[in-house]
Amino acid sequence: MNAKNRKTLHSIFHNPVKSDLPWKEIESLFKTLGSEVSEGRGSRIRVALNGVRAVFHRPHPQKITDKGVLLSVRRFLITAGVKL
Repeated sequence: MNAKNRKTLHSIFHNPVKSDLPWKEIESLFKTLGSEVSEGRGSRIRVALNGVRAVFHRPHPQKITDKGVLLSVRRFLITAGVKL
């Protein structure tokens, strides 16, 4: 894992929840962690990691992830066994 992905991981687990994280950095982290990422319909993406599956919506038209989605990503990573 490179420094940028570590920074993204720390941002996801940061309290209070940040609201300035670009979605492409989260997708890059998923791929680095070994997740299977596939396209869904519209802006949806399906992510599977360590037997845990989730569906997320890419933010649009802006590129920044909101706090609610960031909490969902955090919950997904915790369930999948990812720790800081």
